[in-house]
Amino acid sequence: MFIGHFAVGFGAKRFAPRSSMAVLLAAPQLADILWPIFVLTGWEQVRIDPGNTRFTPLDFVSYPWSHSLLMLCVWATAFGAIYYALSRYWPGTVAIWIGVVSHWVLDWVTHRPDMPLYPGGARYGLGLWNSIAGTMAVEILMFAAGVWMYARATRAKDRIGRYAFVAYVVLLLVIYIADAFGPPPESVAEIAWTAVAAVVVLIPWAWWFDRHRSSKDKPA
Repeated sequence: MFIGHFAVGFGAKRFAPRSSMAVLLAAPQLADILWPIFVLTGWEQVRIDPGNTRFTPLDFVSYPWSHSLLMLCVWATAFGAIYYALSRYWPGTVAIWIGVVSHWVLDWVTHRPDMPLYPGGARYGLGLWNSIAGTMAVEILMFAAGVWMYARATRAKDRIGRYAFVAYVVLLLVIYIADAFGPPPESVAEIAWTAVAAVVVLIPWAWWFDRHRSSKDKPA
């Protein structure tokens, strides 16, 4: 799952309006922020295996530290505790904790049985990725709902708040479609470094456009 995780972050803004979109989007993406780093260090393994599922050519051989349910609860608690210590904002803390753990739930729906409960534990997955149409329908509907919730909860203060937000949404859709129908990556290193680069661009961008929007409950 890709844009489905972003949907969770966008939707969370309605419940935690004082939290920046940078942290609200980073929370459901945290597993995928950690994963390429752990792959590059050799702590986790993935291989390119076209046909592994119909939707993705990746075989997630081992990713217990970034993607197991137990470790995501640990990461969620750590992220939430740091955020609360800095902000003293409880709704944002709750949204972050739920967002981080939601990654396992959404991946459990899409992945084949490779999502571990804990490092070394049993793996589960419903295998939605075996249907391209089903996967895209679920993710795009989720994404549309999340973006709609964010747009309803906020208003643009200026052109940046309007057009940088729209460009962000369009870019995510383009990346999603290109990834779904493009050729397999050439190497594991390409996958990992591309993921790192995406984080470096997408998280600050979310902070940027969100700074130029305000809650509809407050004056613009």
